[in-house]
Amino acid sequence: MQIIMVEGVPYAWLQQLQKLHAHVFDGAHLMLEKLEAKKDLLCIFAVENGEMVGFKLGYPHPDGVFYSWLGGVDEKMRGRGIASKLMTQQHEKVQQLGYHKVRTYGRNERKAMLITNIKHGFDIHSTFVDDKGRHKIVFEKLLN
Repeated sequence: MQIIMVEGVPYAWLQQLQKLHAHVFDGAHLMLEKLEAKKDLLCIFAVENGEMVGFKLGYPHPDGVFYSWLGGVDEKMRGRGIASKLMTQQHEKVQQLGYHKVRTYGRNERKAMLITNIKHGFDIHSTFVDDKGRHKIVFEKLLN
């Protein structure tokens, strides 16, 4: 498996990213315009035999914290530590870029991701209800 890092919109990987995003997030479409609106977007992909099997996207929040926005792994590839590898790569890169904290949001329905966040040193910071009425858990991690 290969890890590929792209700073900015991953135009060369867009079709595969959108396909995997739809697979992970119940058919939801990831709009190009939404990606292009994220200043300093960082994309990390797990690729096996030329096919994207996992992704992790993030960008800086205005408060100086790096926000780990979206991520997922192909259902057939889960249980192989791919999400952990992507998270580790992301944290190493953003630390090199000068960030000291990473924030992400989770939902109770996605327990595997909640567990992965806690295993990787995230603390529960707070909760909120988003504009779609979904309860979200805010996780934060200080980078060493």
